[in-house]
Amino acid sequence: MSVLTHESRGRTDGTPGSLAWLLVLGIVLAALNLRTAVTSVGPVLDHISAGLGMSGAGIGLLTTLPVLIFATVGAVTPALARKAGEHRLLLLGLLALGAGLLTRAMVDSAVVFLFSSALALSGGAVGNVLIPTLIKRHFPGRAGTMTTVYTTALAVGTMLAAAATVPIERAADGNWHVALGVWAALAAVAALPWLLLLRSEPERAAGTAGLGMRTLVRSRLAWAVAAYFGTQSMVAYIMFGFLPKILTDGGLTTGQAGLLLGVFTAIGIPVSLVVPSVATRFADQRPVVAAFVALYAAGFLGLWLAPASWAWLFTILVGIGMGSFPLALTMLALRTRTPEATAALSAFGQSAGYLIAGAGPLVVGVMHESTGGWTAPFLFLFAVVAVQLAVGWYAGRSRYLEDERALAR
Repeated sequence: MSVLTHESRGRTDGTPGSLAWLLVLGIVLAALNLRTAVTSVGPVLDHISAGLGMSGAGIGLLTTLPVLIFATVGAVTPALARKAGEHRLLLLGLLALGAGLLTRAMVDSAVVFLFSSALALSGGAVGNVLIPTLIKRHFPGRAGTMTTVYTTALAVGTMLAAAATVPIERAADGNWHVALGVWAALAAVAALPWLLLLRSEPERAAGTAGLGMRTLVRSRLAWAVAAYFGTQSMVAYIMFGFLPKILTDGGLTTGQAGLLLGVFTAIGIPVSLVVPSVATRFADQRPVVAAFVALYAAGFLGLWLAPASWAWLFTILVGIGMGSFPLALTMLALRTRTPEATAALSAFGQSAGYLIAGAGPLVVGVMHESTGGWTAPFLFLFAVVAVQLAVGWYAGRSRYLEDERALAR
């Protein structure tokens, strides 16, 4: 029997009680950890590959693992949550995240490093799906505010792991093992609130088994949300991977390109503070979808054609356009009526979306290598944001997944 009685549920969506604040703390700490396994590797990847004797195939697998794990583990997370309970599964996910991070920081084997990275990423994948569900369940009337808290903490954690890993390595006399291992401690801290929240495991709603992958595959709305999530993730992966090269090829120094990449990443924090609250003020999010596409288009056009002296402006425009990520996460709650439907849509949308996104960097890399320039990659980016506008226009209109299912019966 859940201790989340009607009274305690009321507090989570009204005047916060101790349980509500513990839930907020748990969500914030969990969100800070969801990308540390990903963004802590890139800054020291050369040292890792050299230290482990990792082959080119191993490096390629390591950089592809986040997409594969987020897609596959995310897909089965709702089913696991129905069996284990949402709070318990998130706790297990954070423990897996911490164990994976700690293990890979202690080994000298490329194979074990890859397996432990997969374990850590699996914990992050569980959190990706469960946190929107927990927001919908515990804060149904404050979804915008709590999604703002969630996406901002996610952006902070992403930037922190990317920015702090190299300074930590330098402080540890060039020891990349220490630089990666410290993030396991953050995961351990994040697990503490969920240990206390085990006693407040929500009751499992009856009649939700039909919200499975097979059902959602037949849903236009689910596919629209997945495609929107996938196209914005694809743009993100492409920009994080190729923005420095685009800038240096355009005439900037490596130092200037690195600085602009840092600015590009940091913009995600204030954008995440604003977008969910704005999006939830309206039943229809299509104007927000169109605004982000316009920012993308202007930024890409400028980076492609404008002088290098204007690169900072166009980089900022694209960075603001990346507000499509918190918007996509917000849509998971806005397009569903119940936490169970949110869980199903979150799993389907993120799993299919990450699979879609994974192809982007590969396509851009092949285009750039085969043509020797950026015209083809930018044309590809314009096509991606055109698709984003089309699917976002469908997903952004006021409608609910459950209603679509009811009409299909």
